[in-house]
Amino acid sequence: MPNPKIRVAITHGDTNGIGYEIILKTIADPQLLDICTPIIYGSSKALAYHRKAIDMPGFQINTIARADQAVETLPNLVDVIGKQELPIDLGRPSRQAGAAAFAALEAAVADLKAGLVDVLVTAPINKENIQSDQFHFTGHTDYLEAATAAEHQQALMIMAHDRLRVALATIHIPLAAVHEVLSTELIINRLTGFDASLRRDFGIERPRIAVLGLNPHAGEGGLLGHEEQSVILPALKHAGDKMGLLCFGPYPADGFFGSRMWEHFDGVLAMYHDQGLIPFKTLAMERGVNFTAGLPIVRTSPDHGTGYDIAGQNLANEQSLREAIYLAIDVLRNRERFDQAYADPLPRLYRDRGHDNEKLDLTQDPLGDDLN
Repeated sequence: MPNPKIRVAITHGDTNGIGYEIILKTIADPQLLDICTPIIYGSSKALAYHRKAIDMPGFQINTIARADQAVETLPNLVDVIGKQELPIDLGRPSRQAGAAAFAALEAAVADLKAGLVDVLVTAPINKENIQSDQFHFTGHTDYLEAATAAEHQQALMIMAHDRLRVALATIHIPLAAVHEVLSTELIINRLTGFDASLRRDFGIERPRIAVLGLNPHAGEGGLLGHEEQSVILPALKHAGDKMGLLCFGPYPADGFFGSRMWEHFDGVLAMYHDQGLIPFKTLAMERGVNFTAGLPIVRTSPDHGTGYDIAGQNLANEQSLREAIYLAIDVLRNRERFDQAYADPLPRLYRDRGHDNEKLDLTQDPLGDDLN
């Protein structure tokens, strides 16, 4: 029998933004159903409102109470709002929209942890209006780290499009605090997580990672800042000499992207949010994907925000959400292949060759050479 299609949970995000528009445009493509089963976590009333606002022709969506009721041949909607009041005020943030975004996220994560869906794709939220007693995080990444990760794991934000992959050493903190947070240990941690993700999630056997400097001109030999010499270089040396990672730098960020040096690497580690995201979005805004590495789940998101300024105007481009779905599926498959390849390799090799593991001839190499 063929394997069941991958079940993709899609949260509706901020209901006053462009989330529903990009979701509707994405799931209206029948080719999507050939590769996955989309399951939207949201509100049937909100979906209908947005479909009418952009004058989109109707198509069938299967409304269900639970994810295990999803139909593979249709887009599905788990209505997490039901009969609760949810006013839609296009283009304006509201506490009700924030609460609805959290309700969808919480339900999808619970189903993901229960194995009812396979991957998570999140539409954009407003980080301010989603705040509550239940959600006190700076964004999806921090929430998912707390909700799903084991104690030893740490989430890593990676922006990805094709061969361009930019990870962040620090994420949503004030710029003035970056130099206080950066440490050799933090950068080693980020390099280790980035290398592991490039191998397992992206299928790159020996990834080459470029590391950006913190200061203009990467500190200019200490003239414009000391962090390159005192923090970043020791991290690179430790990661290369002690851990065998292929990491290089620190490079001045402007010249690195301006000269397209990123094309020679599998990943780029930026020191802070805008240092990495401004060039990334300039190069790949409409097709870029936000991927959360380092978690036991697969989560992606479009690389843009709520789009309040164009909400309800049929101007939103859904390509980033579509790419987020594709990447989530690719990462899940890459993880399965990686885990299978590296799980218990010697016993599997003997099983594959038809040997009885309880009667091994230890004088013979698995490739047939005599070890005596």
